[in-house]
Amino acid sequence: MTRRLAQVAQKVGVSEATVSRVLNGKPGVSEATRQAVLTALDVLGYERPTQLRGERGRLVGLILPELQNPIFPAFAEVLGGVLAQRGLVPVLCTQTPGGIQETDYVDLLLQQQVSGVVFAGGHYAQADASHDHYRLLAERRLPVVLMNASVPGLGFPRVSCDDAVAVEQAWRHLASLGHERIGLVLGPADHIPSQRKLAAARAAAEAGGGELPSERVARAMYTLEGGQAATATLLERGVTGVICASDVIALGAIRAARRRGLSVPDDLSVVGFDDSALMTSTSPPLSTVRQPIEAMGRAAVEVLVAQFGGRDVGRDELLFEPELVVRESTGQAPRRGISE
Repeated sequence: MTRRLAQVAQKVGVSEATVSRVLNGKPGVSEATRQAVLTALDVLGYERPTQLRGERGRLVGLILPELQNPIFPAFAEVLGGVLAQRGLVPVLCTQTPGGIQETDYVDLLLQQQVSGVVFAGGHYAQADASHDHYRLLAERRLPVVLMNASVPGLGFPRVSCDDAVAVEQAWRHLASLGHERIGLVLGPADHIPSQRKLAAARAAAEAGGGELPSERVARAMYTLEGGQAATATLLERGVTGVICASDVIALGAIRAARRRGLSVPDDLSVVGFDDSALMTSTSPPLSTVRQPIEAMGRAAVEVLVAQFGGRDVGRDELLFEPELVVRESTGQAPRRGISE
């Protein structure tokens, strides 16, 4: 700190005491001197104090894992709009296969002295991924909000859709239609939201007097192709209904059924998760569990902005209730299993 004060003071031509007053927000410094000190910090590559970060363009990073899954553009639209209403400038950062990654974006955003960062999907949801860049953000005391479930111990506020309630709703719906052989297509085993969904499905099966055998749980990447491959395996094991971890996976499940000459929902019922764009226009229109994107996005921005003012927002997870939307991809269970 002493070295930094001396370098900035020399650069601006003022005393170290003046630099200290600027950095600590103390009075007695002219606006011209104050701006000169802040500029010197930037030029010398030093990080501005937390309370001064918002003065450089009031930038907020939005880090998304991709844009091909329509749920992420939907989150970006809500978050970006609410940030703009608050006079903040969203900086959209999307990862690309083989290209710039989440850790790279964190470094870039720190260089730009952003006021805060919102993550809508990322390494924080994967137990086996590296979390060093999150710890860096925590050390810098930068305001951060995570959208949806994360690994424990990161220390950031979280705004999540209740994965357990989502699966309970989907499971009860399929069970009410007579389905007894219900399968799940989830993300990787270390994916925290998928772990929550699996636990909820097992509890729902037990509550109905049955169980969820491990062979009725398939793993997939969050892609149409992943959903198709995983569902093809479940169809061989005789499932009549499948609950998917995303709408994109669910569309892959429908394709898998059709490739086998089966009908949705006559032979296989499919439930998605998200209620992302165009799910009313698929064939058949997709039954899915809707995330309350608007409410979640507004809450995330409010929690982020509260941190700008130094308020203690706590580290509890804000859980939002999802809503089952029944369309035409679910129907009565067939009399006999598909494999029979």
